[in-house]
Amino acid sequence: MSELLAIRGVEVRFGPVAALRGLDLEVRPGEVVGLLGHNGAGKTTTMKLALGLLRPRSGRVRLLGVDPAGPEGRRARARVGFLPENVSFYDSLTGREVLRYLARLKGRPAAEADRLLEQVGLGHAADRRVRTWSKGMRQRLGLAQALLGRPALLLLDEPTVGLDPMATAELYATIGRLRSEGVGVVLCSHVLAGIERHIDRCVIVGHGRVLAAGTLEELRARARLPIRIRVRGHWREPPLQGLGEGEGVVARRLNGHQIELEVAPERKLSVLRALAAEPGVEDLDVRPPGLETLYAHFDAMLHRGSRDGGREAP
Repeated sequence: MSELLAIRGVEVRFGPVAALRGLDLEVRPGEVVGLLGHNGAGKTTTMKLALGLLRPRSGRVRLLGVDPAGPEGRRARARVGFLPENVSFYDSLTGREVLRYLARLKGRPAAEADRLLEQVGLGHAADRRVRTWSKGMRQRLGLAQALLGRPALLLLDEPTVGLDPMATAELYATIGRLRSEGVGVVLCSHVLAGIERHIDRCVIVGHGRVLAAGTLEELRARARLPIRIRVRGHWREPPLQGLGEGEGVVARRLNGHQIELEVAPERKLSVLRALAAEPGVEDLDVRPPGLETLYAHFDAMLHRGSRDGGREAP
């Protein structure tokens, strides 16, 4: 099967409000797709479509080749793991009791529940009541229940909520291992910083529309935003001669030993060569635009298109 999840041209409305407008999303085995955007952009609605909890007004949804809301959807949904944004468990039970109960509902052995508790770092607290757990621990229990049954597709809605940096790193390590095993993952988040190293492609949504989709390099190529180059060294005057300042290069002095350049993409190599030839330059830090900058760019394009007669961003 080439696609685990395929959403094509989907529109979802709640009364007069269009929650999704022409959304396209696909996920293949062994890839992590970031579904990214601000709160209210349509990410959770997309998750509900994939799970068969909503039917689109128009368009098509296929989960493992079938309509998730149709008569064949139950078998497909059984092969999906889902972590909602806000997890809730019976807090009078221990973590082990909760996960073993959920394992029974899925027809999985108790030993699998115990193994997953260890895998997500909860083995030491498995026999404590959930009411005594921190928010981050409950989030990891949510991840464990999503992994029951070795899902083919994993839908994670804001999975890093409540996690400390170490637990977040462990989560991404788990996602990387699942990807290597052929599991498809949709990683849904409004927190864009730090996520780009862990996804293969991203779909940026805003106001129910796809603002941009592709790999990070593809989005950068489309946006053509300036690259930031931070230069550190010792000099009497900053090494700006020969860089063509004003011709795709904007310089800003940070202090006596550092400058920052904003460089048009087509000027990057020539500027780097010129800086490398300067004897006073000690270090160069090249910073291409990150996801937060790209999101702001494509969101602004959508708004400009709307003001200019309703045209959407390309």
